[in-house]
Amino acid sequence: MTVELSRQDGVGRVRLNRPERLNALSEDMKERMAEMFGQLNRDPAIKVVVLSAVGKSFCASGDVSTMGRFTPVSGRERLKRAHRMIIELANIEKPVIASVRGAVAGIGWSMALACDMIVASDTATFSQVFRNVGLSPDGGAVYFLSKVIGELRAKELVYRARKLGAEEALGLGLITRLVNDAELESETEKLVGELINGPHFSFGTTKKMFKLMHVPSLETFLDAEAWAQGINLVTKDHSEGIEAFQSKRRPRFTGE
Repeated sequence: MTVELSRQDGVGRVRLNRPERLNALSEDMKERMAEMFGQLNRDPAIKVVVLSAVGKSFCASGDVSTMGRFTPVSGRERLKRAHRMIIELANIEKPVIASVRGAVAGIGWSMALACDMIVASDTATFSQVFRNVGLSPDGGAVYFLSKVIGELRAKELVYRARKLGAEEALGLGLITRLVNDAELESETEKLVGELINGPHFSFGTTKKMFKLMHVPSLETFLDAEAWAQGINLVTKDHSEGIEAFQSKRRPRFTGE
């Protein structure tokens, strides 16, 4: 199973389990996680949700090996799967904790940012890798990053695809708690323990209040993202980016 769902003692756990690909997301994984997040949101027995991964990395973005020559229709369908997953995750009316280590890249970083809290190992590195394959960020990355660190800093991370170490991410306010790698699971469970007996109804209403602070809404922003990314997916630059990635060479972008 590339994604695992478990429920015990009021805690719902979604765990990526594709360590041989650094948990890069396939299209099937996106669909399954959207369903899982929706189930956990609707389950009254679940009070806290934890998102984590098997292996040395949380999620190295989407699976580039599955990308091909997109049409406007197939590209839009791909984005709709990603957007449904992100919306279902962001709209869970319960505290959601991301527990991350290693690579937290591309849409993997968007998933973490869609959670309420991020507990990060000191091995974690964060990056927006889309420019390397000639794409705009997806998964709401621009929306989430701009909310947390402001537009100016977000642009620098997106345009340069620069990796952030865990210490810098903590300093920028992009993670909630930084811990030694060996303590990632135990520290995550401590946070679960603090939240599990909390006022769960008010957690849900408070989460709604945080969401209402921001204009446009995540859903409106993702509609605009689908337009932008849909165009990018059929450019020559994107094809060149994929070929360069697979050939392990530097891409030669032409702006076409």
